[in-house]
Amino acid sequence: MTIAPENDSTAQPADPADVAEEVLAPDAGPAEKKIAKRTAVKTEAQKTGHAAFEKVAAVIYNPIKVDLPLLKAAVAAGEKTAGWRETLWFETSKEDPGQKVAAEVLSHDVDVIMIAGGDGTVRAVAEAVRGSDVPVGLIPSGTGNLLARNLKLTLDSLDHAVSTAFAGTDRSIDLGLVEVEREDATKERFVFLVMAGLGLDAQMIANTDPDLKKKVGWIAYVDAIRKSLRGDNSLNIRYNLDRQGNRTVRVHTVMIGNCGSLPGNILLLPDAAVDDGMFDIVALRPEGFFGWVQIWVKIVWENGVLRRSQVGRKLMGMTKEVRTLRYLQGKELVMRLDRAEEFELDGDGFGKVVAVKATVEHLGLTVKVPAG
Repeated sequence: MTIAPENDSTAQPADPADVAEEVLAPDAGPAEKKIAKRTAVKTEAQKTGHAAFEKVAAVIYNPIKVDLPLLKAAVAAGEKTAGWRETLWFETSKEDPGQKVAAEVLSHDVDVIMIAGGDGTVRAVAEAVRGSDVPVGLIPSGTGNLLARNLKLTLDSLDHAVSTAFAGTDRSIDLGLVEVEREDATKERFVFLVMAGLGLDAQMIANTDPDLKKKVGWIAYVDAIRKSLRGDNSLNIRYNLDRQGNRTVRVHTVMIGNCGSLPGNILLLPDAAVDDGMFDIVALRPEGFFGWVQIWVKIVWENGVLRRSQVGRKLMGMTKEVRTLRYLQGKELVMRLDRAEEFELDGDGFGKVVAVKATVEHLGLTVKVPAG
């Protein structure tokens, strides 16, 4: 095997136009050429030190979520500029959203795994990658991209996401591990990166029309909320936080967060951090319409507006905590319900459960973030 020499640190970077011409097919369209040039520029800008010419990346992509020609053009330009070998490509399917294909990827001894898809694809791949030392690069796609939002990654720039995967820096984040018990006493284990939810939150996701979500994105949840608010949605839960003893609570929703922000710049869990080794937990227990108003004011006004300025934080100190909203923190949460309820992970429904055990795997996943 011929190994290319290391880059001379005094050499001038290749012209982006030359990179695009070299890596793309002669019949490549203007969109592919444009994305290749931009990716070459941004990859070169993020590179530090010498390129490692034996490195190789893999891309795991959801074919429903991505524009494959554009993605391939960007990756080809990024690998060329970074000095990496030819990238490996793997496709998810309805039967395998990412776990099996990610396990196959790991057998190839890759240096980074790019995940091109929505939060569901990211979650599935992370489930298989955890425990390895291979970092992942997020190529956001879909309606949520909550992990990318909470890591403050660029959501609408393919070239930036690809260049970060090739030449960015590593950041370790926490993973949420859950074991759920079904009505028939069977147990299953999953991973989550953003949030796990029980009650109204999960009912909303279960009631969301998937076709409507494809067309209008998160607006589809408005109709799902309307459906979910019908009837009595309260839950009786016996819980134990960090093994401090059993307690009972009556709520509408419990959300266990590794991250704090939702779409629309809504800060649900203001103290959540992706690398602190702790869960941030919120329990919603509104009593009628006024209770929902209190929750809305707390989350949207206080968390979303006041908390962002010094004056606003002083004003928050003068307000009283509302009974309809309760925050907790911990490393382990065990919950048992009085009846089976819908359960969700990172925005996807996972059916009904009667018990949940959630624990934190501190710094269990490494993610590529922009250099500098």
